[in-house]
Amino acid sequence: MSEKEKMLKGLLYLADLDDELLSERNRAKDLCFEFNNLKPSDEENKKIIIKKLFKSTKENFLIQPYFWCDYGYNIEIGRNFFANHGLVILDCAPVKFGDNVFIAPNCGFYTAGHPIDKEDRRKFLEYAMPINVGDDVWVGGNVCVMPGVNIGNNVIIGAGSVVTKDIPDDTVAYGNPCRPIRKITLEDKFKYKR
Repeated sequence: MSEKEKMLKGLLYLADLDDELLSERNRAKDLCFEFNNLKPSDEENKKIIIKKLFKSTKENFLIQPYFWCDYGYNIEIGRNFFANHGLVILDCAPVKFGDNVFIAPNCGFYTAGHPIDKEDRRKFLEYAMPINVGDDVWVGGNVCVMPGVNIGNNVIIGAGSVVTKDIPDDTVAYGNPCRPIRKITLEDKFKYKR
């Protein structure tokens, strides 16, 4: 079994000593570099690069530079996707975003992890677990989403949170570690002046 096959199956694998994975990461990093060095007004070419990089995109997306990922081919974004400056996605496993997802600055979605056992870490082994983000999710600034997390539909993740466990639908969640604080209610619709 190749290191890439191990990576995609969630097994321990060697990321930094495998020619196939190194080549694929270099391709993604080159595309990210190209994306990050376009003029801010060059929306057309930014979209072209993201479409080359990601597994799939739907209509109406905007990602502000700087953006970095590991492979790109494991990232899927839904309709009306917005990511502010400083997004990092370590997509060694699939990372799926639903429709109407808004991500504030300096957020990270990390599918990669390293073994607790020091002997395995010394061998440069790592693992990857998928991340799923539902529809209508707003992620506040400086949030870290860890391997294997599922974020439900209609969720707000408060700024500075470290999301280590699944977050259910219709929830405001925040903290380190992030935890559900309350349900989103009808009263929330009338909170702000219109």
